[in-house]
Amino acid sequence: MIKKITYLLIGFVFFQFACKEEKKTDSSKTESQTDLSTNPLYQQGVELIAKNDCLTCHKLKEKNIGPSYQDIANKYSNDDKTIKLLSEKIIKGSKGDWGEIPMTPHAQLSQEDAATMVKYIFLLKSK
Repeated sequence: MIKKITYLLIGFVFFQFACKEEKKTDSSKTESQTDLSTNPLYQQGVELIAKNDCLTCHKLKEKNIGPSYQDIANKYSNDDKTIKLLSEKIIKGSKGDWGEIPMTPHAQLSQEDAATMVKYIFLLKSK
């Protein structure tokens, strides 16, 4: 009888240990997934894109009329020169980088807001 209880206790301890390890793994996944959404730059970018007509032509991971945000992030290097270049393309419009359909100008945007949108897009770069 004591052997059975001992084996049950050992089995229970191993089971508890295994469950705790699984929870740690799950929580680390959750942390990495929520890190992006708690980033203020991410939140600002989402708000700016939602307030403008960006989602008419662009999607997060799929090509629509224009390229996906993830494709844009993967194509360009994340540096100050590129952020300025892409910000200007958002404000002035552009044609030819992704095909013949032009991106309409967004002259109402400030350089700062356009740069925030570009920085948000770079956060979406696939790894």
